[in-house]
Amino acid sequence: MPNARDIRARINSIRETRKITNAMYLISSTKMRKAKREWDQTRPYFQALQAEVKRIFRTADNVESRYFYPLEDEPPLNGTYGCLVITADKGLAGAYNQNVLKEAQHMLDTHPDTKLFVVGEYGRQYFMRHNIPIERSFLYTAQNPTMQRAREITAELLERFESGELQKIYVIYTDIKNSLAENVNSARMLPFHRSVFTAPAGEKKVQEPFEFYPSVTGVLNNIVHSYVSGYIYSALIDSFCSEQNARMSAMSTANENAEKMLSSLALEYNRIRQAAITQEITEVAAGARAQRLRKAANTEKRGDTP
Repeated sequence: MPNARDIRARINSIRETRKITNAMYLISSTKMRKAKREWDQTRPYFQALQAEVKRIFRTADNVESRYFYPLEDEPPLNGTYGCLVITADKGLAGAYNQNVLKEAQHMLDTHPDTKLFVVGEYGRQYFMRHNIPIERSFLYTAQNPTMQRAREITAELLERFESGELQKIYVIYTDIKNSLAENVNSARMLPFHRSVFTAPAGEKKVQEPFEFYPSVTGVLNNIVHSYVSGYIYSALIDSFCSEQNARMSAMSTANENAEKMLSSLALEYNRIRQAAITQEITEVAAGARAQRLRKAANTEKRGDTP
């Protein structure tokens, strides 16, 4: 059974750990707010790009682009797939990384001819430990998503897609729904469905003719490059915010558990301390009683002596 000193040492250790978890909670909260603010500043531009793609499909007929499925049907594309997997650089974020890797493993099991493009040290280490080949690892931290990094990833993926090396491109990332839940998305990024960019039902079609230079396909392809960069940047931001939210949740749970452990240990410490005080009082009382009895016995003995 631990003594009071051992319990006091454990209480101090838990208090120090709680300081660390509380600091990590505050840091994650600050990082998440900053990332959301940066994405909110960039979002209108990519929403405008999406609107322009819709405008092209509304005003021009028979638009052909390698980035879109044909209008008539969706031909099967059974070649090599590319998959961008976005994880964190470290753990302590609940099941955030495990859920992403589980989805990536499911894709590999479903379509073995898949090349992995990985962002995040946690994912890199996982695939290396399991001897799963990585086609390209983007060797920069997942902690600071920027538009420049999104463009670098876009250039790599589009080059392989345009050359025919990749038939489809997927991205696996975590999308934050609210402060209590994150959802792992496995989304096909290329080729696009035209329905994603069609106008809502009932919207009036633009009647004025548009002139596209050098061609409608050239304009569309140029827009798609920027749109894909925005898509990847959004995935990086969403993943980063989800990671921070998951870490905040994990650290909050750790703080709550620390409070419960401190309460339990404080109760146990007080019991041991009270037991020690009671024992000391009992020993003092017993000693005093023994002294009184010995004194009475000595007094009686002296009174009986002639």
